[in-house]
Amino acid sequence: MSYESKHTFASLPQMERGVSKVLGRDPKGNNFLYANGKTVIIRNIDNPSIADIYTEHAQQVTVACYAPSGFYIASGDVSGKIRIWDTTQKEHLLKYEYQPFSGKIRDIAWTEDSKRMAVVGEGREKFGAVFLWDSGSSVGELAGHSKSINSVDLKPSRPYRLISGSDDMTVAFSEGPPFKFKFTLKDHTRFVNCVRFSPDGNRFAAAGADGLIIICDGKTGEKISALGGEKAHNGGVYAVSWSPDSSQLISASGDKTVKLWDVSTGTAVTTFNMGNDVMDQQLGCLWQKDHLISVSLSGNINYLDKNNPDKPLRVIKGHSKSVHCVTVHKIDGKSIIFSASHDGHINYWDAETGENDCLQGKGHTNQVNKMVVDQAGQLVSCGMDDTVRFTDTQTKEYSASDVVKMDAQPKCVSIAPGGLTLVVCIDLVVLLKDKKKVFTLEKLDYEPETGAIHPGGTTAAVGGADGKVRLYSVQGNSLKEEGRTLEATGRVTAMAFSHDGAHLAVTDEKKVLRIFTVADDYAIKDDFYGHHAKIVSVAWAPDNEHLATSGMDMMVYIWTISDSDKRLKIPDAHRLHHVTSLAWVDDHTLVTSSYDACVKQWTIMY
Repeated sequence: MSYESKHTFASLPQMERGVSKVLGRDPKGNNFLYANGKTVIIRNIDNPSIADIYTEHAQQVTVACYAPSGFYIASGDVSGKIRIWDTTQKEHLLKYEYQPFSGKIRDIAWTEDSKRMAVVGEGREKFGAVFLWDSGSSVGELAGHSKSINSVDLKPSRPYRLISGSDDMTVAFSEGPPFKFKFTLKDHTRFVNCVRFSPDGNRFAAAGADGLIIICDGKTGEKISALGGEKAHNGGVYAVSWSPDSSQLISASGDKTVKLWDVSTGTAVTTFNMGNDVMDQQLGCLWQKDHLISVSLSGNINYLDKNNPDKPLRVIKGHSKSVHCVTVHKIDGKSIIFSASHDGHINYWDAETGENDCLQGKGHTNQVNKMVVDQAGQLVSCGMDDTVRFTDTQTKEYSASDVVKMDAQPKCVSIAPGGLTLVVCIDLVVLLKDKKKVFTLEKLDYEPETGAIHPGGTTAAVGGADGKVRLYSVQGNSLKEEGRTLEATGRVTAMAFSHDGAHLAVTDEKKVLRIFTVADDYAIKDDFYGHHAKIVSVAWAPDNEHLATSGMDMMVYIWTISDSDKRLKIPDAHRLHHVTSLAWVDDHTLVTSSYDACVKQWTIMY
């Protein structure tokens, strides 16, 4: 048995209101970079469904930046660590690691020869450093600011100049190397969010929370003009990015627009209206080759269309928070992956192309714990908002009426033919029929953890915190205790009947997967060992012969029912993040989701 990675559906950037998002530019023009959690995402700009993920930071990553040579990426995190790593190999080997100051890193810039770098942020004693990339030794100082520095850039041609923008509302101008502070520009009346040199080095732009964008001479630092006169935008400007020919630039603003400027005349050629919702605030932008890209507060990445400023060419959607559950359903012959995250957001992906969107309308307001698709083609989901929702997978729109409110928080849903849904809640087990509660088991003498209903619809199994699985028979609209209990080796964490109903798989906190044979009066068929930490998810392959488990040990195992020695281990499926949920597209394709907010597919060869 062997495996290989098939697709990585990457997370979106992690956004924060009022904080600009730096998108990393690729000198070769193929990719762009951004950070989410402890990961750096390298995304193909022409085909964003192709992505690579760097996961070596121990803390949350804030910014990533290519060296002008294109061979290395420098990424910085909230603890003040800078890692410089290789981009040419799949392993992304670490070249150097530095700690220029202790505090959150906000921005990184390189000199055009890829030999020196400037790093700025929220240090305690100092707010920035300039050093040689291969030794870490200082090449000057970043002075002139009294508060944390948000943005930095280095002139891309000699003589070198360094500019930095700060929360002290000023732009500092330095000359070097070694870099020495020359003067400050005090045009802004609010925080300065972004400073950027034009590619030819003749000018630089400085943008602030006051809506002002000033253009200055790149060599002397003298102010030349202000775009749009008094104000470039009606809200704070969070980012600017120059055109490759240095004649134009785009700016992203909290007023929910991106503007395209002719720099010589100082006028806006085009205004891209991105929406009316607070989530449509624009916090980052990038002009690379012919692509104009912006990032919304929602995390969505917008490819702007100069010819149609009110409608982007495409919008890249996905998850920006950890993904907690996945399920797969075939719609019109296509396999669709549904994934749900910590914030209640449910997304659907074409398993082959990675094309994706989110369910429309008002849905779950909190973490979704479990999802499954029933025979009627409805996505049944339960969440920490104490609801079970039924959503049509054809229309992909939430229905306001198909919501069942629970008396306790649901942990798990399971379905069977005839419109039956078994919902295991904290201290309750509820049976639904045709989206209505028909029976509740309460005042239980055990704590129910998870449940599964037999594909035949006759038996419901409920796993408890006491390490026992209780069997109930489904009689009409009620559950009758059969007085049968099956023993797991510890607190039950996940359960699933095979699709043909022949076996029941039970996983527990003690790292054991136990298989029971249904026809043999639920006799234990086999125990499977391999995980080093508690197992959190189990999923049967369509062939009923193989099943997958994932655990807190970040491992995924594929097991063979008929031969407990035939197994496959996928270590580091989502490196440094444990795998939260599993689903099969077909006998040879497994879907995994994780805290890294990514959804991945794996090809399994038996």
